Amino acid sequence: GRAYLRHDYSGHGESGGEFAEGTISKWLAESLAVFRRFSKGKQILVGSSMGAWIALRMVQELHKAGDDRIAGLVLLAPAPDFTVELIEPVLTRAQKRDLSKKGFFEEPSDYSAEPYIYTRALIEDGRANRVMTGPIDTHCPVHILQGLADPDVPSGHALKLAALLPADDVTLSLIPDGDHRLSRPEDLDMLNRAVGDLIQRVS
Repeated sequence: GRAYLRHDYSGHGESGGEFAEGTISKWLAESLAVFRRFSKGKQILVGSSMGAWIALRMVQELHKAGDDRIAGLVLLAPAPDFTVELIEPVLTRAQKRDLSKKGFFEEPSDYSAEPYIYTRALIEDGRANRVMTGPIDTHCPVHILQGLADPDVPSGHALKLAALLPADDVTLSLIPDGDHRLSRPEDLDMLNRAVGDLIQRVS
């Protein structure tokens, strides 16, 4: 019952382009372009996994440009800085060799028949888009939803993120049996409640 705007990044979902040609900077630019072109007034950003990283970077870029329309953030299984924090520390010798020689390596995906492709460009660009290097001032309330059974983003990552956000503006909801997608009916109910609570707080 609420108006909303959504989009697929290039190389994702119904959008054209190749995933392997994407970087955080590219997907951030696309998100900002959609936001500026198609939204009006105060907005609550909802981002899942990498989308949470993009949302945090959007807030930084919009604030830098004097745009204060972000009224709140809802972040599901947030994976900001995942290239630096979650991928680089566990790269195998073979993966490092593939990155160096081929410019990418592949990993099986639990969510698609197609493998994940991690490119050298994505990892290097990830370093330039880090947000977890110190306190993060979002200038708005934040609600994080994190499953404790998430096989892709450990709950400790969400706790680390929450610690970097202004404490009086952060709600962290831990879902004991929640996975990475958080797309079960009960998860979606919690998402709806989180968005509804933020709307009430900021309206």
